[in-house]
Amino acid sequence: MQRVTDTRTADTPDEVWLLEHPPVFTLGTAADRSHVLDAGDIPLVQIDRGGQVTYHGPGQLVIYPLVDIRRLGLSVRGLVVALEQLVIEYAAELGVQAAGRRDAPGVYVQGAKLASIGLRVRRGACYHGMAINVAMDLSPFARINPCGMAGLAVTQVQALGGPADVAAVAQHLGPRVLPALQAAAAASLLVS
Repeated sequence: MQRVTDTRTADTPDEVWLLEHPPVFTLGTAADRSHVLDAGDIPLVQIDRGGQVTYHGPGQLVIYPLVDIRRLGLSVRGLVVALEQLVIEYAAELGVQAAGRRDAPGVYVQGAKLASIGLRVRRGACYHGMAINVAMDLSPFARINPCGMAGLAVTQVQALGGPADVAAVAQHLGPRVLPALQAAAAASLLVS
């Protein structure tokens, strides 16, 4: 991600990476290590994204939008809202009401976090991204204060009646990421 961002030119096409990580706790650049309650045998890695601590593992879809937000005409806040909206609309397709929170980026269902967002913008381009819990062992979240929020409940697509297959969710959401960001940028131009 860093290499793509560092070697990006005005003509570099935007990319969206979809993947699953092995079990790992990650800490953002300004994360408070006191939010890691008991890492145990799960690696703890400091990375260069925003946000506090989160858990990544099998059964979670990670979406990395490697996009030139300056070229898109999208603000960082606009990018966050567009990514949240993508998941909110997906939840609605499952018959579930979800929402973003201005004070704590991500997507929530009845107060439980479904998707986390942690970004880095450098040279006008974004990397890192969003993690959507699909069908995973949620117990490692109890070993941290997710996103720096003690006692924050987490949920997942499978528990909300959606598919238990990360590939199915990736196949559904992946092609929608760039169009959602482009639509958000176009909408922000209409508002300004």
